[in-house]
Amino acid sequence: MMLKDLMMVLVGVLVLILGVLIGVAFLTLLERKVLGYIQIRKGPNKLGIMGILQPFSDAIKLFTKEQTYPKMSNYMSYYFSPVVNFILSLMIWLMIPYYFNMISFNLGFLFFFCCTSLGVYTVMIAGWSSNSNYALLGGLRAVAQTISYEVSLALIMMSSIILIMDFNLGKFSIYQNLVWFLVIMFPLSMCWLSSSLAETNRTPFDFAEGESELVSGFNIEYSSGGFALIFLAEYSSILFMSLLFVVMYLGGYYMNLMFYLKLSFISFLFVWVRGTLPRYRYDKLMYLAWKSYLPISLNFLLFFLGMKIFLM
Repeated sequence: MMLKDLMMVLVGVLVLILGVLIGVAFLTLLERKVLGYIQIRKGPNKLGIMGILQPFSDAIKLFTKEQTYPKMSNYMSYYFSPVVNFILSLMIWLMIPYYFNMISFNLGFLFFFCCTSLGVYTVMIAGWSSNSNYALLGGLRAVAQTISYEVSLALIMMSSIILIMDFNLGKFSIYQNLVWFLVIMFPLSMCWLSSSLAETNRTPFDFAEGESELVSGFNIEYSSGGFALIFLAEYSSILFMSLLFVVMYLGGYYMNLMFYLKLSFISFLFVWVRGTLPRYRYDKLMYLAWKSYLPISLNFLLFFLGMKIFLM
């Protein structure tokens, strides 16, 4: 029986990874389409019906291109950091409370922070091991930015944890039956949304790959498969952050169409922000984390803690 259970878990995980990869493929298509319409053009529209096969042709193109290795690079760390980054971005998905798999995380939030903290090292090593000045600067920026915003994410998340008194994501759907947490903690949810933009290195906080000054930053020396894995890891984390926002603030996890519509809308917001907002200044990014989000999240944390003690 034990072996059959393990096989079921393995099959469930494989189906999950496959689903995430297909989701990422169509998220890139959505992004290109939306950016196209924002810039008053069509976007991909040649392959298949309305360009629906474009992501698969992009994947084939990326993985069949020549792999280049910088002569002065630290080969092993240069080669494996995108692979580890991609594995970590897929591992986080295991904490989502799926009802049909046998994996259940009572400490899901702690697992989330462990994986995202490790993700910082992969970006840093990717930037450092290329032995290129642009890549190194991009890596340093990414590390400073990600560490700063992890603090604000943790504190914002603590308020939600205090409300439900559990680290398990499955509990959120129970506590949001009558009213969404978005209503109770609207300012915090907006802080969470912009912090997750910074955490995933997205516009307007895309300093790690600032094209105008760093020519793509930490992934400048990567081509072919390495670049594709970094790309997949980024979009997988965007999807995951959208999913986490829906679970925490928009009614929890339910296996229904409405949940996936909410998830698609938050993912669309990530793309919409990219199409409309210019890049922030780096010092302002740091001030935003330490001088705005930190005091707000700490105050809300104390407020919810006081409310919890008062109501008990």
